[in-house]
Amino acid sequence: MVYVPGGESEAGEEIDAFFIDQTPVTVAEFDEFVKVTKFLTQAERFGDASVFDVETGTWSLVKGANYLHPFGKNGPEAQPDHPVTQVSWNDATAYALWAGKRLPDPQEWFLAARHGLDAEDIYSWGGGNWIQNGKFKANFWQGSFPTYNTVEDGFLYTSPVGKFGVNKLGMADMGGNVWQWTTQWKDPAVTDETGEKIQVGGSYLCDPVVCHGFKIGNTASSTTESSLCHVGFRCVKNLN
Repeated sequence: MVYVPGGESEAGEEIDAFFIDQTPVTVAEFDEFVKVTKFLTQAERFGDASVFDVETGTWSLVKGANYLHPFGKNGPEAQPDHPVTQVSWNDATAYALWAGKRLPDPQEWFLAARHGLDAEDIYSWGGGNWIQNGKFKANFWQGSFPTYNTVEDGFLYTSPVGKFGVNKLGMADMGGNVWQWTTQWKDPAVTDETGEKIQVGGSYLCDPVVCHGFKIGNTASSTTESSLCHVGFRCVKNLN
């Protein structure tokens, strides 16, 4: 894990120092948790999960999609060093508890992403460009439908964690690759299971022209039982 000094959040709140995972939780790490605890993800219990079809540009529930087969039994298998996907917020919370950690508050996550950057920097790696020195700094959508993702960055779906380098604190994948679950409700007034949890960081499906999810501060959200092919998580831990 990486030490994050405390500071003022983008919302003007003081945040205590904490530790954060260097990368999103990988398929291998989550699989170890499953094997040790015999945990059954919600996608496995439901029998399906949400998958984006690159041929049609549409979302659908695919039978058999889960963290080991994020696109269903007929799709590519999840690779051990890639971020785990098809895990719901409830699944991620269970893993974090098992690991002695927790999910981050979005303001903690943004503090870690922005640490050491200049005010005009909009990405966690610094600056306002996603290509620097001829290399992509994140895994995200290139092109436009139907010429979906021309794979200019080298990956159609997820990429190995850390493939695109680290930010000033040493954290990888703080922009692109997968959205990451946080603890916060989309609507703070909602306190029951019908609410939606905020996701941060963007994913390989984020288009800078449309959602620009990998820009610091941008968010998405889903219900706590949702499992999606472009959403994963990382954990944090208090100092004491």
